[in-house]
Amino acid sequence: MESLPVGAFPGKAELEAELARAEIVEPKDMPPTVVSMNSTVRFKVQSSSEEFKLTLVYPRDMDASGHKISVLAPVGSALLGLSQGDHIEWPKPGGGLLSVSIEEVVYQPERSGDFHRPAS
Repeated sequence: MESLPVGAFPGKAELEAELARAEIVEPKDMPPTVVSMNSTVRFKVQSSSEEFKLTLVYPRDMDASGHKISVLAPVGSALLGLSQGDHIEWPKPGGGLLSVSIEEVVYQPERSGDFHRPAS
């Protein structure tokens, strides 16, 4: 994050706050229902029961599929470390917030035995 130009990362303070409160564990000790990097999560919008899935990724892994969210996005950094059953306020396009619940961590690298760290 230190190599980003000033203002290029509006969620920097929020991500730093999330990381500061994080409990660091070895990948093999990660609880299986916790959202970690590269986890795929199934969400439910409380007001409509609409469901969707997203994968939490590093910015370099973003694409135009619409199925990924960057950890540098405010919602992405807020997801890091949440668990199945937790709720989050999600910004709506055009303003306002949706209450969204984490229904399932569909895929978690650590649970699947994928303990490698991404290349820098």
